[in-house]
Amino acid sequence: MPIVSVINYKGGVGKTTLTANIGAELAYRGKKVLLIDLDPQSNLTFSFIPVDDPSYQEGGTIKTWFDAFIDREEIIGLGDLIVRPRTIGRTLSGTLDLICSHLGLINVDLEFAVKLGGASQRQQRNNFIKVYSLLQKGLQTLLAEGHTKYDIVLIDCPPNFNIVTRNALVASDFYLVPAKPDYLSTLGIEQLNKHVEDLVSEYNSYIEKDPEGYSTIAPELLGIVFTMIGLRNGQPISAQEHYISNIRRVGLPIFDTKIRENKTIYADAPQYGVPVVVQRNSGETYVNIRKELQDLTQEFCGKVVLYNG
Repeated sequence: MPIVSVINYKGGVGKTTLTANIGAELAYRGKKVLLIDLDPQSNLTFSFIPVDDPSYQEGGTIKTWFDAFIDREEIIGLGDLIVRPRTIGRTLSGTLDLICSHLGLINVDLEFAVKLGGASQRQQRNNFIKVYSLLQKGLQTLLAEGHTKYDIVLIDCPPNFNIVTRNALVASDFYLVPAKPDYLSTLGIEQLNKHVEDLVSEYNSYIEKDPEGYSTIAPELLGIVFTMIGLRNGQPISAQEHYISNIRRVGLPIFDTKIRENKTIYADAPQYGVPVVVQRNSGETYVNIRKELQDLTQEFCGKVVLYNG
């Protein structure tokens, strides 16, 4: 079961849109998909559940789960938090489940920081492993409890490298970086990749000293997906191609499929609870955008299978 984190330090680059649409397309193709919303903005949650519907919080959100550890060092079952969005479910041959976020998640990182201390190096090392492997342990427990065997888990990360984001990466096999081809959106991609490498190195060095019950990690970069593309004659406009070329020059993998900009179609989708890729609206623009998202999902699957194989 591949676990993929979707991350970029810059907000507003299509991170949640890609997570929702790749997940929905895979479920449409018959896969069993679990989405986890770790972003306090909760946009992935509200892409499937109406913002004025409080029922999604009744069984708890990911904040409930983190709070149980912070307050009592208890790892409760992630399965208790899973909801199945009703609206999109009618369009799928597979299943799409969701663990929702909460606006209060923004404060969790400060509370986690207290857990990282220790009177000795050994205590600090053990606390580091315990805190950063929390989501990994939770997902392992979810499978052990006999819940639905998911084909894939997609995690929508916050636009930063905080403790919650690091939890996602420790739990992940891969990570995917959406980026708008402009200066600010591409500025931190190399740094993000470096931070992931540093996290892997530090985590694994601690594991090697005390391996019992834990294993080393090696999340791999699937690639950069360029979004919000302005097209001219079917190609990105020259100003954007400059930034795409810059990323290509530093040797980071780039997806062949690029996603065009269309603020109206993408902005309207969340209010209906059905991502664009599985909507059946007619019109040339809808057809072209759906085709791009379908192609992206196919390329995504090829990369995951390639790395797994």
